[in-house]
Amino acid sequence: MERHFVEISGSEAKAADGSPLDALIEFYRAFNSGDMTGLESVWFDGEAPSMDNPIGGIRRGWPSISEGYSRLFEGQAEVHVTFHDFTSQGGADWHLFVGRERGQCKTPREMIDVAFRTTRWFVRKDDAWRLLHHHGSIEDPKMLADYQRLIFSERK
Repeated sequence: MERHFVEISGSEAKAADGSPLDALIEFYRAFNSGDMTGLESVWFDGEAPSMDNPIGGIRRGWPSISEGYSRLFEGQAEVHVTFHDFTSQGGADWHLFVGRERGQCKTPREMIDVAFRTTRWFVRKDDAWRLLHHHGSIEDPKMLADYQRLIFSERK
């Protein structure tokens, strides 16, 4: 039976069937809880993966990607997002999720709502789905400026 979700936050029950949807749920669970070990288990290892977003910029390879997540998680800002309005398509060894994220970015002094366009491309490696590429962007220039200000100015 195929499962359909309107929104993914990471709190959804996984089917435990080794599906790309379970890998996506695990990504959001790990991201929203600041779990670096969980993120590492979802991302493709080595130099193959890539990420491009308004905070981390273009990063290539898990070491660079993990450094970006560490900087985010070690800062004062907390980001929590859910994935929604998405499509899902794939083949035997690849799966693409394209949609939107919405959520909040909070610091001890301020909170803003955030909205991203998001693509997550998973590939099958050793019978497990791994995130190979992520692209995120913000359409609203003011939101982008406010988000970057909160992330970059609120270091511990």
